[in-house]
Amino acid sequence: MGRISRLAVPVGIVGIVLLLVVPVPAPMIDLLIASNITASLVVLLTAMYVRRPLDFAIFPSLLLVLTLFRLGLNVASTRLVLAEAHAGKVIEAFGHFVISGSLVIGLVIFLILVIIQFVVITNGAGRVAEVGARFTLDAMPGKQMAIDADLNAGLIDEDTARRRRADVTAEADFYGAMDGGSKFVKGDAIAGIIITVINLVGGFIIGMVQKGMEPAEALETYSLLTVGDGLVSQIPALLLSVATGLIVTRATTQGDMGSDAAEQLLRHKPALQIAGAGIIVIALIPGMPKLPFMLLGAAVLLASQRAGKNAEAEAIAAAEEDLALPVGPRPDSPEALLQQMRVDPLEVVLAPDLVDLVDTAAGGDLLDRVRGLRRKTALELGLVVPPVRTRDSIDLPASSYAIRISGVEVGRGQAPPGRVLALGDDVDHLPGTPTSEPVFGLAGRWVPAELQHQAEMTGATVVDRASVLVTHLAEVVRTHAGRLLSREDVRALVDAVKVDDPAVVEELVPAVMTLGEVQRVLRALLEEGVAIRDLARILEALSMRARTGGTDLDGLVEAARSALGPAIAAAAARDGVLRVITLDPLLEHQLAESVRPGEEGATLTLDPRRAETVVEQADAALRQAEDMGWTAVLVCAPVLRAPLRRLVGLGVPRLAVLSYTEAGGAGAAGPRIETVGTVTGSLPVPAGALGG
Repeated sequence: MGRISRLAVPVGIVGIVLLLVVPVPAPMIDLLIASNITASLVVLLTAMYVRRPLDFAIFPSLLLVLTLFRLGLNVASTRLVLAEAHAGKVIEAFGHFVISGSLVIGLVIFLILVIIQFVVITNGAGRVAEVGARFTLDAMPGKQMAIDADLNAGLIDEDTARRRRADVTAEADFYGAMDGGSKFVKGDAIAGIIITVINLVGGFIIGMVQKGMEPAEALETYSLLTVGDGLVSQIPALLLSVATGLIVTRATTQGDMGSDAAEQLLRHKPALQIAGAGIIVIALIPGMPKLPFMLLGAAVLLASQRAGKNAEAEAIAAAEEDLALPVGPRPDSPEALLQQMRVDPLEVVLAPDLVDLVDTAAGGDLLDRVRGLRRKTALELGLVVPPVRTRDSIDLPASSYAIRISGVEVGRGQAPPGRVLALGDDVDHLPGTPTSEPVFGLAGRWVPAELQHQAEMTGATVVDRASVLVTHLAEVVRTHAGRLLSREDVRALVDAVKVDDPAVVEELVPAVMTLGEVQRVLRALLEEGVAIRDLARILEALSMRARTGGTDLDGLVEAARSALGPAIAAAAARDGVLRVITLDPLLEHQLAESVRPGEEGATLTLDPRRAETVVEQADAALRQAEDMGWTAVLVCAPVLRAPLRRLVGLGVPRLAVLSYTEAGGAGAAGPRIETVGTVTGSLPVPAGALGG
C-alpha cells in the first residue's frame, strides 16, 4: 500500500500531462470526470472534518494537482467536442438533464456558478489566506521565544519544544502556501470562462464550416455540449473553492467542523428562543406558507430547550472544576514574588538584534547547539548542566551577548548579524571589524558573511556566530563547573549510583558524610577540571578516607584524585605523552617545609617575592610548552599538590597540578612522561649586585 501511495501522485502528474497532448476516448473521459468530482468531494469533506489546518497540510499541493487535472480534462473534452461533436455520457447528461436542454438556462446556471466561485468564495478565501500568512509570519518570533521560555522554565521537555517549534514553522509554511494556492483557484475560474467562450465560438464555426450544419443546428449541438462541459468543470472547481475557504477560515479547535458548529450554535438558549419565535411570527404573515415555517420554528424552540440543559451541565462542571483546582497566587502575593525572584543558574542574554540566533525559522540553531553542549559536558565532566535560559535584553549593546551564572555576569562577547569571525595571522587586509576571540584571546576580524570563501582562501579559520557563542559558553561552563553543581544535582547523581552500587552509597551517605560534604568534594574536583563521571569510585575513596582520616576537604579531595589518578593523567596526556613541569628538589623541599594548615585548606607560607618567582617561572615554562604545541602539567609531591595548586592558580589558572602518584599511577600502561621544564624558584640577581 505504501509503495502504491508513493507512485500514485507521480504517475497521476504524468497522466495529466498526457491529457494535454494525447487524444482520449469518450469512455475514458467519463471515468476521469467522475474521478474529478469524487476527489473534489472527498477533499471538501476532509476539510470539514479536520480539527486544525495543519492536519491537512498537503492541501495546497493537492489543490494545485486537482486544478491541473481539471484543466487537463477541459482540454481533452474540448478536443472531443470540437472534433466529434460528442464528449461522453457525463457531459451529455449535464447538457440535457441538468440544464433541461435549454442553452439559456445552461448559460445562466454556468454564469451563476462562476460568479459564486470567482466573486464570492475565491476572493474571500484569497484575502483570508493572505492576511493569515502575514499575521502568522509576523507572530513567529514571539511564538518561538515563548516556546524557548517554557523550555528554559522547565514547563515542557525538549521533545515537546521541538514539536511545537516544528508546528509553528509548518503553520507559517502552510499559510504561505495557501496564499499562493488561492491564486490557482482564481486562475482556474478565469480559465473556465475563457475556455467556455472559445468552445462556443469554435464549435459554432466548426459546425457550419467543416460539418456543414445549419446555424441553428450548430448552435444547438455545440452550445449544449460546451455548457455541459463547463458545468462538469465548474462543479468540482466550486467544491475545491469551498474547501479552500473552509481551510483558511478554520480556527484551531479540539473537534471537527460539524461538532464545533453544533456545540457553538446550541450554546446560547435565549438566541435560539428568539429565533424560533421569530420564524413562527413570519408564518403568521398573510400569504406566507405556514407549514415549513411552523415546523422550523418548533424545531429551533426544541433545540433551545436542549441548549439550556447543556449550558446548566457545563456550568456545574465548571464550578466543580474551579473547586477542585487550587486558586493561583495573586501577582503581589509572596508566592508570586518568590517565583519572580528566582535566579537562573545559567543564562545567556542576547541583544535584540541577535534573536535570529534562536529563531529556527531564520536558520538559527543556537538552542540545538546548547543542548548538544549539555550532552557533551555530561559525558566529559559527569556534570548535568542546568537548563540554559535564553532571553533578549535591550540593556545590552547592539550585537553583544552576556553569559550569567546565578545572575552574575561571567562573560561577554559579540556576534554581529551578517558577519563571520575570521581567525588567523593574515586577516588584517580583510574588510571588517577587528576583535579578539573571547575564549583564547586570538586576534580576529568580523567580516561580512558573503566574504567567507575569500577569507578561507587566505588561510584564515572562519567561525560562524553561533559557534563563537557556544564555544564561549562551553569555556564558561568548564571554568565554573563547580559553581553549577547544586545540592539537588549531587542528590540525583548519588541516587543514580545507588541503583547500580547501593552498598557504596549506603556506606557513605548519610552514615559518614552528608550530601553537603560530598558536594564540596565534587565541586573542588570540578574546579580543577577533574571529571566526576566515575562517581562510584570517588564515593568509595571518600568512604575509606572519611573513616580513617576525617572529613577535612584537602584530604578527601586528594583521596578522590588518587582513586582517579590514571584517568586524570590520561586526560592531561596528548598522543600517549604526558609532558610535565617539575620542581627543583631544593625548592620542593623548601615548599614542603612552608606548608601550613588553614581553615580553607593548607597553604604555602613563602616570601612574597619567592612566591611570585615560582608563579612566573611556572607560567614561563607553560608558555614555552604551548609555543611548541604541547599541553603541560606541573607535578609535585602529594603533600604539596593542594597548596601549590592554590598558589599557582592565582597567576596561571589553566596550569593543572598533579601529584607524582597521579602522574605515574597507571604504571607501564599509562602515558609516557616527558619533562619540558623545571621551576627552580631562584630569585633574580639585582643589577649591580655582582662585581661591586
